[in-house]
Amino acid sequence: MRIRRIDLTFTTLQLPLDILALYAAGVGAYLLRFSRFVTEVRPVLQDVPFAEYIQTVSVFVAIWILLFILAGLFSTRPRKAWNEFGRIALACTAGTMLLIAIVFFQREIATSRFIVLAVWIFSILFVTLERLSLRTMRHMLLKAQIGHKKVVIIGKSTAADKIAEEYKMQPILGFTVIKKFADWNDETKHALDKLRKKQPIDVIVLADPDLPKSMALDLIAYTEQEHITFNYLADLFAARFSNIEVSTSTGLPIIEVKRTPLDGWGRIAKRAFDILFSLIVLIITSPVQIILMLAILIEDGMPLIFQNIRVGEEGDAFKLYKLRSMYRKYSIGPQFSKQKERLELEEKLIEEKSIKQGPVYKIAEDPRVTKVGKFIRRWSLDELAQFWNVLKGDMSVVGPRPHQPREVEKYLPQQRRVLAIRPGITGLAQISGRSDLEFEDEIKLDAWYIENWSLWLDLYIVLKTPFTILYRKGVY
Repeated sequence: MRIRRIDLTFTTLQLPLDILALYAAGVGAYLLRFSRFVTEVRPVLQDVPFAEYIQTVSVFVAIWILLFILAGLFSTRPRKAWNEFGRIALACTAGTMLLIAIVFFQREIATSRFIVLAVWIFSILFVTLERLSLRTMRHMLLKAQIGHKKVVIIGKSTAADKIAEEYKMQPILGFTVIKKFADWNDETKHALDKLRKKQPIDVIVLADPDLPKSMALDLIAYTEQEHITFNYLADLFAARFSNIEVSTSTGLPIIEVKRTPLDGWGRIAKRAFDILFSLIVLIITSPVQIILMLAILIEDGMPLIFQNIRVGEEGDAFKLYKLRSMYRKYSIGPQFSKQKERLELEEKLIEEKSIKQGPVYKIAEDPRVTKVGKFIRRWSLDELAQFWNVLKGDMSVVGPRPHQPREVEKYLPQQRRVLAIRPGITGLAQISGRSDLEFEDEIKLDAWYIENWSLWLDLYIVLKTPFTILYRKGVY
């Protein structure tokens, strides 16, 4: 897709404003070090002329800009805020480490310890504030539909309706839908030609993966002829095989489908993140969990922790832990008796009250849930116990949701793709709609996550999860 002029403009502005922010960080650190407030606490042992200091700052500004380039901070493609700010912190920290190495080994500035620390803090702060200001200005313009691309959607699927609705509800995406057509044919082509005489069309989105190949090729030919950007909705096959590697060792191009970047060091890094994060969460939330356990005990007795069999990585079953939210007399699992009667009741409730189609069910207004259970489900507090599953290695903090064996048995072969990695407490599907998503959409999101995993993506999902819970999205 051609880059929007608004994105090119703001990308161009980033370079001079980043330079100004870094100079401001250097000057701010100097002024703070030689201010009366600081010198009274830590006297200056050797004066540093400002002219000499600013020359050193200029060298390091140039080096830090190079680090910003290496960190991908001048991409014309807009990134999520947390992704960008994380890269800023990483690049500024790398620059500071370089500064420490040069200054301390060559002893260029005698008062460098305080200045280096201040430069590090100020550089992250000033560049982040500058980038945040640019991001805010860009969002304000896009909300006013300034810089929008004009979009035509082809397709009669529910996905086409969802795309149109998302573009309407989120103007900061930068697209305005001017027309929708159910099919691609000569009549549609004629209507587009008439429409283009009244206003430009920047993008055509094919939102029907089932459109016959001949029609799709004709549509692509039309967009190329008329110099219109062509986008299409990826089907499950395309989402699954987006990560490939081409080998020409035989003289012919052989494509290897890479399951996920979670191989080698990626797997090690994700596991280290899981252990550290789950330990922190369990320590911080331990008082809350104790209070909730007492509430469960008072209302309905033991057991406090509910164990449910779920399917994990490579199809291996494990016991998933949750704070018990159902009455004991209705609970299903290895801890409880009378499983046949309880399963029959659940099947009846699924038939009458399930709000989801496909292999996975979701019972609305489940009468088996206790009063405490309704509260902890509303705020997803019942899932705090799953961090013990993460420590054990059954689950990850981020990944596809684990389902029950009887649900997994109903998966289509291509849907079993989500069993390639450890399941997660939260995931891309959870922050994109929680229980509102249809199972097929959930699978597509999880497949995309598996193919495009990164620690930055995990961090983004973790940080967005609390906001998804607070907005009560998909809670029943």
